[in-house]
Amino acid sequence: MDPKAKKILMNAFWTPGGWRAGGAFYTEDEFLYAKSKGVMFDPLTCSHDECVRKIKELHERHITKEKAVRTFLHSLSTRKVYLRSALSTYALTRDLPIHTYAQRPAEQPGYSACGDCNDSRLLADEHYTGKDLNVLNFERIKWGGVRLNWLVYCLMDLEFLAKTEELEVTGEDITILRQMFEAVEACGDKDAARQLEKRWKDVFPSNKYERDVVLEIWGYAGLLQSQDDYRKERGRGTDFMSMATWRGEDGYSRELAEYYFGEYL
Repeated sequence: MDPKAKKILMNAFWTPGGWRAGGAFYTEDEFLYAKSKGVMFDPLTCSHDECVRKIKELHERHITKEKAVRTFLHSLSTRKVYLRSALSTYALTRDLPIHTYAQRPAEQPGYSACGDCNDSRLLADEHYTGKDLNVLNFERIKWGGVRLNWLVYCLMDLEFLAKTEELEVTGEDITILRQMFEAVEACGDKDAARQLEKRWKDVFPSNKYERDVVLEIWGYAGLLQSQDDYRKERGRGTDFMSMATWRGEDGYSRELAEYYFGEYL
């Protein structure tokens, strides 16, 4: 990633005091430079149906499970957090069929009025007009992503993954992965996501916000699945999405752990 372009994007949204007041700020020259390096983008205007077709094409031509897994694993020791959501994006979109927004309305919309997107836990609108991808990429680079299950985020993330070179998985990455699963197994039955996040503190280089994102990634990938979605959420109810009702007694999905990471465990 071009360092200057990255700095432009970071400064556009973030200051030493947090989010920039009044919204993003950057000059035209800065935007054009960052855009030329593939870090910033023009506003996105497209339909849900176009997004779905592009996602399907990316999976058919460029994306494999193995590449998504290696990209995630490579991020663990390198702390290249922007690579991490490749895993959840792959999981959320791998079985998404070609469909139109109104083809099969959701019976009980939880994520989208589109039935297929709703079933895949994807937040999707029928049309996108002037959608700001820059803030989504800012969040991806700073923390590893925030709006991980947004249809347009998944499209953007898959496009990045398609352009990513094949990355090396080191012994350190594998050790970290195994220790992450060991930390899940060490959780008490009533431990929630926050307790697991703390157990991961010394497992891989990260801060609290980055570990929160990895928890969400594992949640959306199905590795950490709540067995009771009607449990009371811990905290403010806004700390986690996919991990809101997970507890230590749920453990992790050994089937999906084998599916994604079998050769590394």
